[in-house]
Amino acid sequence: MQILDGKAAAQSIKDALKLDVAQLASNGKEVPHLVAILVGNNGASETYVAAKVKACEEVGFKSTLIRFESTITAFRLLETIRELNSDPDVDGILVQLPLPAHISSEEIINAIDPSKDVDGFHPVTVGRLVLG
Repeated sequence: MQILDGKAAAQSIKDALKLDVAQLASNGKEVPHLVAILVGNNGASETYVAAKVKACEEVGFKSTLIRFESTITAFRLLETIRELNSDPDVDGILVQLPLPAHISSEEIINAIDPSKDVDGFHPVTVGRLVLG
């Protein structure tokens, strides 16, 4: 049995991705753009999202962090997701969980365009994973 060095494997993937993104940029093409949405001020969520933003910077992706107070309405959050779904400049959307109790995580996850679902939580994305 061979033990996988996860850190080395991740770094190898990041290095290859960085080269691919640099090639896109040098050819005048748009680099991938991740938008992360953070609702409230959960310390663990802040740390996780900060790591994603840092990873984007390391490989040359564009990233945007949208912060909302925990009092945001589900309607306003859904409106933001719909805007991001229709924005051709946005390639991936990550809504950091958990959400405040008054907002249905399922409703929010289901609103994300499956082609932009970074976490892979949308039912279509999960179905594709299960079906191979």
